[in-house]
Amino acid sequence: MADRVPAYRRIATDLAEKIRDGVYRPGDALPAQRELSASYGVTLMTLRQALQELRDQGLIVQQAGRGTYVTPAHAAYRVDTLRSFVEDLREQGHEVTTVVLGFGDGILERLRLLDGQPAIHQTSRIAMPFVPAVASADFRKTSLYAALAEAGATIARASERIVPGLLADELAPFLERPAGSPVFVSERTTFGLDEKTLVEDRAIILGDLLEIRAERAATRLSLQWGSSVDLG
Repeated sequence: MADRVPAYRRIATDLAEKIRDGVYRPGDALPAQRELSASYGVTLMTLRQALQELRDQGLIVQQAGRGTYVTPAHAAYRVDTLRSFVEDLREQGHEVTTVVLGFGDGILERLRLLDGQPAIHQTSRIAMPFVPAVASADFRKTSLYAALAEAGATIARASERIVPGLLADELAPFLERPAGSPVFVSERTTFGLDEKTLVEDRAIILGDLLEIRAERAATRLSLQWGSSVDLG
């Protein structure tokens, strides 16, 4: 009976079991296709059929020119709160690394890595009265909101606009995607109690790592960032 099961399906079943058993973990790269086809003793065409099965099940994602990866672990970011990207994602157990690309003339430029993968490029224009006070903050370890609070700023509210876009040429090397890749563009303005602007943020978020989801209830609407079928 087993001989009647197509080879590609047996391979897909074996790889799926290895993914579920943790042999290949979320975000891990699978061996190269030629290596896999050789280890299973099948042609590349048969191996690709197996990978298509796994892709249809949402277990893997394939990135042109980069390889095949186990689908990253679920990540969600609520955009109906004043919490930062980093605070929400770290609370869910994800490793978030911040790389400061530059800080001058009141503009803070950062790259956010989610579980080791570049995911968000963020530029923050800080209100000039607070620039000297937050200039010494280590943004690899603390959020901008926390630094502003330390400087005496009281955050009252924020207005955010999120639209789809395409990755610009100058940001492609930072996010390790080809120019023109799908992205979300988040533009957020944060206000103090006196309604004066504290921060103007612009975040470029990879569209193949994150998606927007909504949870609706009778009394509220909760919007979240979450991992796509592929991932302040």
